[in-house]
Amino acid sequence: METASNNPLKTTCCIVGGGPAGIMLGYLFARSGIQVTVLEKHQDFFRDFRGDTIHPSTLELMYELGLLEDLLKIRHSRITQASASIGDEIVTIADLAHLPTHAKFVALMPQWDFLNFLSDEASKFPTFTLRMGWEATGLMKNDGVTTGVLANTPNGSAEIPATLTIGCDGRHAISRQAAHLPLVEEGVPIDVLWLRLSRHSSDPENGLGYANYGTFMVLINRLDYFQVAFLIPKNGFAEIQQQGLDAFQQRIARVVPFLSDRVAEIDSWDKVKLLTVQVNHLAQWSSPGLLCIGDAAHAMSPVGGIGINIALQDAVATANILTEALQSNSLTQHDLQQVQLYRQKAVHYTQRFQIFAHGILDHALRDSGPMKLPLSLRILTRIPGFKYLTARFIGMGLQPQHIRTHAQTL
Repeated sequence: METASNNPLKTTCCIVGGGPAGIMLGYLFARSGIQVTVLEKHQDFFRDFRGDTIHPSTLELMYELGLLEDLLKIRHSRITQASASIGDEIVTIADLAHLPTHAKFVALMPQWDFLNFLSDEASKFPTFTLRMGWEATGLMKNDGVTTGVLANTPNGSAEIPATLTIGCDGRHAISRQAAHLPLVEEGVPIDVLWLRLSRHSSDPENGLGYANYGTFMVLINRLDYFQVAFLIPKNGFAEIQQQGLDAFQQRIARVVPFLSDRVAEIDSWDKVKLLTVQVNHLAQWSSPGLLCIGDAAHAMSPVGGIGINIALQDAVATANILTEALQSNSLTQHDLQQVQLYRQKAVHYTQRFQIFAHGILDHALRDSGPMKLPLSLRILTRIPGFKYLTARFIGMGLQPQHIRTHAQTL
């Protein structure tokens, strides 16, 4: 290997992970003239059964960056209301029509399309480098300070020296593990099965949550097909498999009758993917030379589909707080700690909401009888302003971010 002094891979910031947080942060740093390298272990962004929801808070960021119009040229569907079918009733939980944003809807777009779009835009800046197929294996260290990243590449092992390393590599982050940052796990009573079923033109435009007979599902409209999230009790997949595919197909058709003519498409368990749901957080997001954000710092539940947007808000906050220090080569550990101090309350209270929702969902999954709309929910949805407040929470989050950094002239 080459030494750090003459290594052509040396960069100001090395970002581990090319997910939403990593690509967004790479874009923002490069936009401000900071040398940044993003490492993505896969050769492409195509991974099915990932979060597809781009919420109004994220679309507003795209507007502030001048990218919204081009982003929305990509084929997508839209959700303007969040609704649920509970038993025999349909109830609207949130109405996004009055949000103070330019795009008053959730865009449903495959995550690979969003990442391809954003990385293409980032590549227009000369200080941005995206290295696909480069897998981080550890951290470079000097007297307890992270000084870069060790990686396996298509051409062998490599060292990427960096002033700052940022872990955006998800819930199994090698960056976090290599730094030995302590992780606090929350108990989660549910897991999720992901599958896809074809969609017909006569099907509902907006994806709904469906709950009945001990089953809860969410249908995400991908125009040609539904991406289906099927909630199960924690570690319950083996029991469902033992009951057989026919029983699984019948459960889907019973709760969502209009899918009964296509459940046979699930003709193998290979078409059903298990997502082990985690909710956790790092007690400390950083150590000298290293910062973790997104799922690497705090894994979110899929409840509300807000994980991608929390990660993107982390990225924007990180850019807002650290850009000036990186530009002036004056970055300190205090600067890294400021990111956590600024973001951790919003993350904490969002996770508290998700954990509360888990309890409700767990109770519903263990009652196999016909479900009725809870009286409390019936009353809440009739309170003026309730649907607006829930729309603010779902669509914008507790701490919506705005672009505070400035672009350098290309």
